[in-house]
Amino acid sequence: MNGPERELAEAQRAHWQLTYGSHPGMYGQDPSEPARHAAAVFRAAGARQVLELGAGHGRDALFFAREGFTVTATDFSATGLEQLQQAARGQGVTERASTVAHDVREPLPLADASVDGVFAHMLLCMALSTKEIQAAVDEIRRVLRPGGTFVYTVRHTGDAHYGTGTAHGDDIYEHGGFAVHFFPRHLVDTLADGWTLDEVHAFEEGELPRRLWRVTQTLPR
Repeated sequence: MNGPERELAEAQRAHWQLTYGSHPGMYGQDPSEPARHAAAVFRAAGARQVLELGAGHGRDALFFAREGFTVTATDFSATGLEQLQQAARGQGVTERASTVAHDVREPLPLADASVDGVFAHMLLCMALSTKEIQAAVDEIRRVLRPGGTFVYTVRHTGDAHYGTGTAHGDDIYEHGGFAVHFFPRHLVDTLADGWTLDEVHAFEEGELPRRLWRVTQTLPR
């Protein structure tokens, strides 16, 4: 990372730490709709080991664990992961839900071909450069077993916040302290190079509303 990228990354880490600390369980306990979709896809593929990137306080990771998957949940916010661990104890799923503090800009601390499915809800559209996003997907490909599935969601350039707020370059715009990399469609296609692109599903979520794509892609066997 160059100087400005490093400053933005550290500012975002601090902002998320503060946000989770000030608003414990801020997204509630119910799983997201993309997580429900991912669980069905993983189950149909016979997946057992699931990795979630950017798990936050764990509403989706804990849902996967309750559904019988063994989940490794990562996030760069230690505060969010502490909340996830506490909730896992309360739900009796500690044996199926483990956490790892990890910045997606760094290589994944997992062995090659060690997981069956990967899920990332709005993680790739954080304050990451296009180069960092591609490197992250390369790491996901490394840790997935052949035939494994990657399900992710991102805000796209059709979102109302795209092109507004504080511009950081590379389609990254900041609103209310949260920086977002808005995806053009060609970036989705580039990230699917060498994969089977199963679906690009447009949907809306939350206030504004946010406009996203849910992408499902499979690693060839």
